[in-house]
Amino acid sequence: MLRKELGLFVLILITGTVTALINPQFISTINLINLSNQIGLFGLLALGLGVVIVTGGIDLSVGSMLALLGVIFLDLLVNFGLSWPVVFVIVVFAGMVLGSIHGVLISRLNLQPFVVTLCGLLIYRGIARYYTADATEGFGYAGGYETLEWLTSGRTYSIPHTFIFFILVAIVMGVLLHKSVLGRYIYAVGKNEEAARFSGIPTKAVIVAAYAISGLLAGISTVFFVFYTQSVSPSAHGNFYELYAIAAAVLGGCSLRGGEGSVIGIVLGVVLLQVLQNLVNMLGIPSSLNFAVMGAVILVGVIVDGQLQKQSRAR
Repeated sequence: MLRKELGLFVLILITGTVTALINPQFISTINLINLSNQIGLFGLLALGLGVVIVTGGIDLSVGSMLALLGVIFLDLLVNFGLSWPVVFVIVVFAGMVLGSIHGVLISRLNLQPFVVTLCGLLIYRGIARYYTADATEGFGYAGGYETLEWLTSGRTYSIPHTFIFFILVAIVMGVLLHKSVLGRYIYAVGKNEEAARFSGIPTKAVIVAAYAISGLLAGISTVFFVFYTQSVSPSAHGNFYELYAIAAAVLGGCSLRGGEGSVIGIVLGVVLLQVLQNLVNMLGIPSSLNFAVMGAVILVGVIVDGQLQKQSRAR
């Protein structure tokens, strides 16, 4: 695994150097701040998706979850006038509940993660659009949330708080995945769920916990994205964001077969993906090709994973 992470780090350095040589604006202060902000925003989602992928699952619903939780957040904060700490807790808790529901449906009813989360993608997006009558929600003239706005979209010593928070969460997730009993159980379930169950591991609870963690991080991400966009259009907000997270996790070494992946790898995967996105912009390539970049990244990641699996079997 260390070789994968070192390879990713070298690839980031090479890509960044090439981009800077092509366009020196890449290493400008403004661009680096924007880049680190993007890394922080999508990094939280990638960490949550990474945990789910390690269990051998997938979550396609987080983008739509951002839209639904986003309109709820704005409604409670602006229209109902609730204090921001209360609204923040409600949204994060709601994300964790939605993730837990996914885990229960997958583990208790033996449904496929792809099917469950695809249904979630459609359901959450539909509810968000119905909830707002397909209208865009914004802050309007409401106030009283300046502290939260500074915490989520401000900077300290020119470093975006989104990036700082992402690093702090990555540290916590690193301890959880690599140093805790739950982390060992998550890897065991991803490697072989049946063998883990026979070993006495509560596999169903572990799966629910993994999806709950993903939902919790999606709930936190909701608040960051709302203040980043300053409004939520339920038909478009969060579209394809789950693909950014999946691409970053796969690029970071998380095997879609389950049982493999590391937090450091996910962090490096997020950085590399955003550097590649930045390279596309710097070269003046149409932004519509961003999805092609993501698709290529996921495809390359799957191909590399397959080749590594073959090599390990040959040994």
